[in-house]
Amino acid sequence: MSAALPIDIRDRIRQKIWAKADELDWPRISDIERTTWYENWTKDKDVGGVLSHFMDARKVRVYIKDSLLKPYLRSRLQDGWGQVLLAIGMEQGDASFIKSYDKPHGRQLSDGRIICWGNSREWKSILISVFERAYRIEAGIPYAAVMVESGKTTNAGMREMILDAGQRLGLSHLAWID
Repeated sequence: MSAALPIDIRDRIRQKIWAKADELDWPRISDIERTTWYENWTKDKDVGGVLSHFMDARKVRVYIKDSLLKPYLRSRLQDGWGQVLLAIGMEQGDASFIKSYDKPHGRQLSDGRIICWGNSREWKSILISVFERAYRIEAGIPYAAVMVESGKTTNAGMREMILDAGQRLGLSHLAWID
């Protein structure tokens, strides 16, 4: 970076990109569509044009992807706790938690059950995280994984394989939010 990006400029660009990402339903669009939007934003004078005043123009796309859209995805997934519970048939009152996790999102419930969720494109990481987090605590139970469909696991055969992997890891519940 040639100069620090002022907070007001970063916030203005983030708001513009996040609003468009909401409109596009960013978690569900294909990698090809994402690539197109990274290019659009990089070439947009109000996004890439402004950012290139504060960093090498070749780094603008990476900045948009890593510094603006990764936090967007984390934020949107974190907001989905109610949907996660609904997907596995739990009520908010039955889900008091004592610990939260990131990458992937997860919660340790007060009774030791572990629930993790994230975009279906990250299914391996989500399943292993449920198992690993439960394994690390004394009374941990690898309880549930919830996949927010991102277009990568819509195939019935793929879902069957993921369900089988979840069962082999001892998960009680595995669900999708389509």
